Amino acid sequence: MAIDGLHIVTLRDERQHRIADETSNLPPDDRALTEAAIEFIRARYVENRHHIGAAIRGGSGRIYLGLHLDTYVGRCSVCAEAVALGAALSAGETTIDAIVSVRHPRPREQHAQPKVVSPCGICREMLTDFAPGADIIMSRAGVLRRVAVGELLPDKYRREL
Repeated sequence: MAIDGLHIVTLRDERQHRIADETSNLPPDDRALTEAAIEFIRARYVENRHHIGAAIRGGSGRIYLGLHLDTYVGRCSVCAEAVALGAALSAGETTIDAIVSVRHPRPREQHAQPKVVSPCGICREMLTDFAPGADIIMSRAGVLRRVAVGELLPDKYRREL
C-alpha cells in the first residue's frame, strides 16, 4: 500500500517476512509445509483450546493439517500431530514424508509469533509407529532442519512377535 509515495508495510506483510526469515534455509516443499502450519494455527488459535497446529505431507505430496484439542481433563486432550496423522491415513496415505508442529504463544507471552516446536513424547511414540520413515521439521541449534523421527525416540520399545 502506498500513501504519498511512502510504502506502508501491513501486518500481514510483516508476518510473511518473519516466516520467510525463519524458514529460508528449508527446501521449498518444507518451507511450504511449515508456512501452512503457521498460518493454520494463526487462523485457528483459541486460548486454552487450540495452541498447537501441525502439518503433515503425505507420500502423495498432499498436505494435511491438524489442530490440538485441549481439554480441562488433560488425559482427554488430543495432540495436533495425531489429528493431522489421522486425516492423512484416513485419506489413504500409506507413507508420510514430513511433519511440522507449531505453537502459538499465549497473549501474555513475550514472543508474539508462532514457533516451530518438537513433538511431545507421546507423539514421538505414535509417529515412530505410524510414520517410521518420516522426518520431523524442528529447530536444532536455532536452525530449522529435518530430523528422522527415529532419532527422537532411540531404543524404542517394540513387542517381540
